Amino acid sequence: MTNGDPSQYPRKREPVQEHGQSRVLAYPDVPEPLPVVCYDNHTHLEIEDGEEGLTVAEHLDLAARANIGGAITVGGDVPSSRWCVHAAEQDARLLAAVAIHPNEAPRYAADGRAALDAAIDEIDAMAAHPRVRAIGETGLDYFRTPDVADQRAQHHSFERHIALAKSHGLAMQIHDRDAHDDVIATLRAQGAPDVTVFHCFSGDADMARIAADEGWYLSFAGTVTFKNAAGLREALAVTPRERILVETDAPFLTPVPFRGRPNAPYLVPLTVRFMAEQLGADLAEFTADVAANTLRAYGPFDGIGVVTA
Repeated sequence: MTNGDPSQYPRKREPVQEHGQSRVLAYPDVPEPLPVVCYDNHTHLEIEDGEEGLTVAEHLDLAARANIGGAITVGGDVPSSRWCVHAAEQDARLLAAVAIHPNEAPRYAADGRAALDAAIDEIDAMAAHPRVRAIGETGLDYFRTPDVADQRAQHHSFERHIALAKSHGLAMQIHDRDAHDDVIATLRAQGAPDVTVFHCFSGDADMARIAADEGWYLSFAGTVTFKNAAGLREALAVTPRERILVETDAPFLTPVPFRGRPNAPYLVPLTVRFMAEQLGADLAEFTADVAANTLRAYGPFDGIGVVTA
């Protein structure tokens, strides 16, 4: 069970290998700053990676050097969500998203549906905090949760999170892995929140068109730069400019040319530049549009709710 003490965060990412080779655990250098300030709308600062063990303040200081004005740090269970709220209270450059991740929902439900509901009630209470600007990440994941009974727990959790986002007037960040049709069907059946964001969008151009018709945002991560991601680039090409967001999903999904190394909000410029080039867009104009989309979806990175000494 993951409903423990939030002091366990930040936690270290488990060592992994990619393509049978050990990962390089050194953070890349700070890239050339963007010409206009932009934001990372989905990151996991509760997870440490690499050799250096950057603090939240160090992450955000490096981001500022790359002209990244702020980030949204995203929880996936009760303790990590509490940690995200606390972190966002300490720095005006950070906002929080809170939720039970779809792969965590069955773990809570293993102690009975009431245990899952109790965890979601705690998310409900956190969502009232002024530093919380999104419910997420929530959704469906059939890749890591193939069991049908566990998927039922995911559906129940997803529906409750949709209701939370609407009741609090917050954006909702969706985790969707190998579940595109059911995610869309659930959103339509329940009624999507006014601001619905597909975090780390993984669909194709047809799904991007559906999202555009519904008025949903698509958030592109470093995956759009991967050699095998032609479908994502086709989706990007048909997504209206006013519906494009950018994220790192750090410490995961580091963009090319640093794929496999630790990711961080300061690497957003790599993905933004790549997307602008793919679209044949002026970099400053494209960056400004993505930044405006971010602020429209989540509100300003202001000092409301920040704890001052």
